[in-house]
Amino acid sequence: MQPIRDLAALEALYGRPGEAATIKVRPRITPLYADWIGRSRFCVLTTVGPGGTDDSPRGDDGPVVRIADESTLLMPDWRGNNRLDSLRNIVADGRVSLMFLVPGSANVVRVNGRAVLTADEDLRESFARDGRHGAASPATVIVVTVAEVYSQCARAILRAGLWSGADESAGLPSVGELLEEARAGFDGAAYDAQWPGRAKETMW
Repeated sequence: MQPIRDLAALEALYGRPGEAATIKVRPRITPLYADWIGRSRFCVLTTVGPGGTDDSPRGDDGPVVRIADESTLLMPDWRGNNRLDSLRNIVADGRVSLMFLVPGSANVVRVNGRAVLTADEDLRESFARDGRHGAASPATVIVVTVAEVYSQCARAILRAGLWSGADESAGLPSVGELLEEARAGFDGAAYDAQWPGRAKETMW
């Protein structure tokens, strides 16, 4: 294998991007991009730090982010497994990318920018939800300053048939099985059996 290390050689393999691929990039959240992002309940958050990169799925039962203004997105960080991979990276570096999806749409909207974390009580409480054990608020809020926003063409999702409705999960290893593979003696069956109840109790 001969790696490509020269940008000119790389660009020669592909040719020039079309007009639509260049004019779509905006330095702020326009009204139409705001409409699209506001309907997304799921995105992938990408961060970078001293240990490398991290991609984290983020989902909510409503908009996954709040649009504060044309240059600012707010994402509540609900408590999870406490690994804090994305959050550690944001504290160390700050560069982030967000990829927003909407079920049924073959297009994707992407945001690149910089982020900081805040534990500001008023901001956290503005995201509070009624949980099983009283009101729950996120541990922190990720504040993203937008550098660019743009749409991604539909080819990848169309090729993958992502929204075909077919359930292709049969036969996939469970998380418990993956944990058993990682550590001998781990009770994966018990983990899988307990997970639905644990998720119900700790969703918010």
